[in-house]
Order: sequence, then structure tokens, then C-alpha cells
Amino acid sequence: MKKYKKGYTQGVYDMFHIGHLNILNRAKEMCDYLVVGINSDVLVQSYKSKTPIINENDRMEIVRNIKAVDEVVLAETLDKREQHDKIGFDAIFIGSDWKGNPRWEATKQEMQEIGVDVVFLPHTDGVTSTMLRNVKDAKVDG
Repeated sequence: MKKYKKGYTQGVYDMFHIGHLNILNRAKEMCDYLVVGINSDVLVQSYKSKTPIINENDRMEIVRNIKAVDEVVLAETLDKREQHDKIGFDAIFIGSDWKGNPRWEATKQEMQEIGVDVVFLPHTDGVTSTMLRNVKDAKVDG
């Protein structure tokens, strides 16, 4: 297994669950220093058209307290090149459920051009924040 100096992963991390923890722990196993970008509330609203249940400051605080995480930054863009220019990392970690996604395949190509690896980590089946949100909404409606 290749070991990286500085790794990066980014996400909403709303309604933090075991899948999130698994990604962070697996990413940390592969790098000396792990930076996690927390998507800002405005960013999430812009591409998902929904507001996170947990606000960006609380999500940052939750993730900052995970043992595997060395640093947390607020992410105001999905552009990984822009994030690389700000943070400087040699690997990006993402769940394997994104493998084959056109945006991530383009990101992989772009990152390879600057010497950054995109590493797809095993996705934890059966749990997503969207699924948890739907369960919550069903309980409220039912």
C-alpha cells in the first residue's frame, strides 16, 4: 500500500455516520497527515439544493475531533485543483461509489497531470446521510 505525505478528502459530513468514519480512518492509514474539507453550507445549497441539517461550524467541530483527522478546512468549492493550490496534497481520497462518475474521472485526470493520486476507498454499503435524512423525515411525517 502506497503511503502519502499529505492526503485530502472533502465532503458534507452531515449527520455523521459509520461510512464517514470508515472513509476517514482508511484515508489516514494511507497518509501521514490528513486534511478534511467540510463543504460550506452555501456550497452544499448550490449543488444539492438543500441545506445541511447540521451547520458548517458544528460539522467542522465534529470532524476535527475524529482521531484520524489532522486538520479541518472549510471548503467553498468542489474544484479540487483550487483546493490543491490552497492546501497542497499528494492524494485525494473518495469513496468507491464515485468511481466511474464523469466528474470524478475528469478530476482524476486533472490531478494526475499535477502528480496527485485519486484513491477510491471502499464504500460502506447500507448507510448514507440521504438515507438517514429520509428515515428522519418518514418518522416526522408518520
